[in-house]
Amino acid sequence: MDPALPERARKLFAGPIAFLKSAPALEHLPSPGVPEIAFAGRSNVGKSSLLNALTNRGGLARTSVTPGRTQELNYFDVGNPLVFRLVDMPGYGFAKAPKDVVRKWRFLINDYLRGRAVLKRTLVLIDSRHGIKDVDREVLEMLDTAAVSYRLVLTKADKIKATDLAAVHAATEAEARKHPAAHPEVIATSSEKGMGIAELRTAVLEAVES
Repeated sequence: MDPALPERARKLFAGPIAFLKSAPALEHLPSPGVPEIAFAGRSNVGKSSLLNALTNRGGLARTSVTPGRTQELNYFDVGNPLVFRLVDMPGYGFAKAPKDVVRKWRFLINDYLRGRAVLKRTLVLIDSRHGIKDVDREVLEMLDTAAVSYRLVLTKADKIKATDLAAVHAATEAEARKHPAAHPEVIATSSEKGMGIAELRTAVLEAVES
């Protein structure tokens, strides 16, 4: 890795970052002119909190105690001039929504992942307290099938004991090694404590430039 990468990542995330748009369907996606990094995860995994921590902005992504509140692809521009975009994807799993709405989200995510040439990497968030669930494995297999490069990121790492975190981290890396499209290294993060945030910023920029 380029030794200057962490500092470049820090500066980039400290600079201009702005909400661009919400896309409820593929025809509303912005033109694919720059690299994109997508965030996926079960509802209530802490996706919005992690995006806010990553960008050092409290209210960039709306956090909600209601699982399944994000129903669209939310786009954020990073850098001025624009360097890349972050994409906050709808949470999957126990969304409190009608079945037809859930089905619409699933099609949106599927179609986006399979057809977006500028998508450099998807970060799949896993709650440290629960580890990988079957619903996560479904998404990982979908990403493998679509040949979309992805990386597993543990959230809420401050909520469990260090020994438990080490065990979950090892189990998650073991799972990642079973998947052809997965990055072999897992990053453990805490939005509240700032743990792993600098490492994640560097990993995002590394994926953008790869």
